[in-house]
Amino acid sequence: MHEMGIILHLAKTLDEAAEREQIKKITRVTLEVGEVSGIVTDYFSDCWNYFRKKRPVLESAELELVTIPAVTYCSSCKRTYPTVQYGRTCPYCESGETWLLKGSECIIKEIEVE
Repeated sequence: MHEMGIILHLAKTLDEAAEREQIKKITRVTLEVGEVSGIVTDYFSDCWNYFRKKRPVLESAELELVTIPAVTYCSSCKRTYPTVQYGRTCPYCESGETWLLKGSECIIKEIEVE
């Protein structure tokens, strides 16, 4: 379960931002999570709910997860397509010369403070 490791990194980043900006309380954190990031959102939320209680600045912070759809690019036909639906093989030209453009990231989109 790598979700706890991501939460630890996220909490450290938020602590540092709160200290730098002199924030006493974060009330909401919005994360953009890629569709193929490997993050199990139920576990992630459980880890957040457990861990936030251990950090005073995060104690009452709610977590919102926004899914970023996975998109793959085909270098053979120069088109993009939905990764989850078609996988690594291009549905237009059946090439395997493809790579993921987006959908594996985990990005802090917004932090709301009191």
